Amino acid sequence: MSVLVAVTDHAAERFRQRVAARNGALDPRLEIIERVTRAWDAGRWSETPPAGASGARGSVYVRDLVDRDLLFVCRRERADGELVVISLWEAGRIGAPRVPRRFTDALRR
Repeated sequence: MSVLVAVTDHAAERFRQRVAARNGALDPRLEIIERVTRAWDAGRWSETPPAGASGARGSVYVRDLVDRDLLFVCRRERADGELVVISLWEAGRIGAPRVPRRFTDALRR
């Protein structure tokens, strides 16, 4: 069963700062929606939080197919298959973001 996916401003900003869009778009929402939908259809989701995360009730974790360390933290809004991407979790990632801060700061200007 496919899902309808929405993306919060926080998730879009975090994706832009930490991951970077592959298509070069300034607003990464469409890419996030595509990634989450493909991963969901492939069965790469769980209700079990990753190690080190304090899972909130009702959260769903969708593991990206492109970047296996990337988890999209989602909330199920309705039983009919609507997900809202609220944040990102980078499992096993330690260190600086993949996108240097000077680039994300330039987007604000």
